[in-house]
Amino acid sequence: MSAVQLTDITKTYGDKRVVDNVSFEVDGGEIFALIGPNGAGKSTAIRMMMDIIKPDSGEILIMGEHLGERAKNRIGYLPEERGLYRKLRIMDTIAYLATLKGADRDAAIGRSETLLKRFDLFDHRYKKIEELSKGMGQLIQFVVTVAHDPDLIILDEPFAGLDPVNSRLLKNTIKDFRAEGKAIILSTHRMNEVEEMCDRLFMINKGRRLLYGKLNDIRRQYRSHAVIVESESPVPETLKGVTNRQVKGNTTELTLDGTTSPQELLADLVSGGLPIDRFEVATPSLDEIFVQVVKQP
Repeated sequence: MSAVQLTDITKTYGDKRVVDNVSFEVDGGEIFALIGPNGAGKSTAIRMMMDIIKPDSGEILIMGEHLGERAKNRIGYLPEERGLYRKLRIMDTIAYLATLKGADRDAAIGRSETLLKRFDLFDHRYKKIEELSKGMGQLIQFVVTVAHDPDLIILDEPFAGLDPVNSRLLKNTIKDFRAEGKAIILSTHRMNEVEEMCDRLFMINKGRRLLYGKLNDIRRQYRSHAVIVESESPVPETLKGVTNRQVKGNTTELTLDGTTSPQELLADLVSGGLPIDRFEVATPSLDEIFVQVVKQP
């Protein structure tokens, strides 16, 4: 059973269709990226999953159930617009919000204390929210998001405002939740985070699906006819099937003509006696794919 199942979801505001027949599934035990440019429809799709707004048509299932209180209590949501009760103490905030989701107070506090220790925030647990730095507040917001032990965790730009140390701590914590079998949706504009953490992705633009699938499959789909050769010796100037080259130090990127395979080129280089330290098919980064796909008419 999928943790999330969206089928032909549509949402229109006035004359603008902001989500247009979108369908995707998210499984337990995976980190699923929801990406797209600003105004693409990501936030609207998340709000419909959260039952903040209703779709005009289509179906949304959470853990196999239609959106009701029980299904919504199985979701933890970290919004991009942060907001906690600034005058309340950290532990009071965590306990209060977790019980609103139907969690046992003592169990929620126990889970939260474990995370606070991991984030080196345990000694601050009785401070008021307003006493925290921006980064500390961000981590507390994450603890609040997962204190009720949700099966589905939706994170909207979770690393914004974090230094590299705390960003790494949070990433490892999210990966641990994946290992526990939880479904995690990550919405971000940082493609390097998607490449580092996510198993599959859904890319939306102008309300419509552009990309959907495993990250490695998508990167292979968009790879160019090019190979990277690293050698201490110069790569021969004349090679069969090579139409262009770019040289940076000991690394040469060779563009092939589309009929010559990388294996044929490698055989030619080896037979020519070139000492090769590295040979690989050039695969575009997700950032490059993002720009290429968005620019398509």
